Amino acid sequence: MHFFCIYKKKSVILHTIYCIICMKKILFLAFASVLLSPVWAQITMPDLQTNDQSFFDPNTDKEVSYHFSMEYRLEGGYVQHWQHSKNNISRMYLHGGRVGVTFDFMLPHRLSVQTGVLYTLAYGTSPQKFGVVNEEESYAMSDSVIHRVTEHWLAIPMRVYYNIKLWKQLNLFFYGGPQLMIGLAEIDNIDNQLPPKATQFYRDELGLHLDKYDRFKTELYPVNIQLGVGGGLEWDCFRLQAGYDFGLNNQVRNCQIDDQHMWEWSWYVSFAYKLPIQ
Repeated sequence: MHFFCIYKKKSVILHTIYCIICMKKILFLAFASVLLSPVWAQITMPDLQTNDQSFFDPNTDKEVSYHFSMEYRLEGGYVQHWQHSKNNISRMYLHGGRVGVTFDFMLPHRLSVQTGVLYTLAYGTSPQKFGVVNEEESYAMSDSVIHRVTEHWLAIPMRVYYNIKLWKQLNLFFYGGPQLMIGLAEIDNIDNQLPPKATQFYRDELGLHLDKYDRFKTELYPVNIQLGVGGGLEWDCFRLQAGYDFGLNNQVRNCQIDDQHMWEWSWYVSFAYKLPIQ
C-alpha cells in the first residue's frame, strides 16, 4: 500500500512537470508570432499577371500583391461568311462588318480568357438555276432567281489568349476557342425572274419561297456553334487581329431532300482598343 502511494505521487509530479513544459512551449510560440507578425504582414501572394517567379525565390523581397484584373475593349472590323452545303441550294459568300465590346479576364503565365458581345451584319447574293417550263413546253436552265441575303447575328466568343512579349509594349498573341452565334434575322430578298407559269408551279406545287422572307423562321436554325483560331499583334492599347471560325452544326431545319446540310464558316480581321478602365 505504501509503495502504491509513492508511485501515485510520482505520477502526479511528472504530469505536473509535463504540463509546465507544454505551457512554456505555447507561450514561446505565441511570443514569437507576435514578434514576427510585422514581417509576415509584408509577405503576400504575387501578382500572377506579371508571371513573376521571384515570389518563390527565398532570396528576394516578397512585397508584391495577388489580384486578378480585367480589360475592356471596343472592337470593330471586316467579316466574311461562307455558307457551304451538301444537297442544299444555299452556297454563297456574305461580306460585312462587326462591332462590339469584349472583356478579358487576366490569368497567370500570360494567359487570359475573353468573352463579350459583337453584332454582325453581312450581305451576299447567289443565283439559283431552275428548270423552267417555257411557252413551247420545253425545258431550259437559266439564272432565273437571285437570292439577296442580309444576315444579322450576335456573336458571344469564349477565347483563350496567350501573349508573347516581343519588344517594349509590342506583343504577339494567339487565341482559340468556341463561339456562339445567335441569329437575329436572315432576310432573303428574292429577285424572281421566272415567268408566271413557272412561278406558280414552284410556289404552289413545291412550296418554294419566291419573295422576301426570313430564313430563320422557316428553313434554318438561328444558332451556329463555331470553333475558331487566330492571332495578331498588340501595341499598348491597340490590337490588330485576324481569325477563322468553323461552323460545327447543321443549320438546315426543314430538309426538302434527304441528307441536306448547310454550315456557315467565317473569316474576319478586326481592330480593338483597350478602354482606360481599371
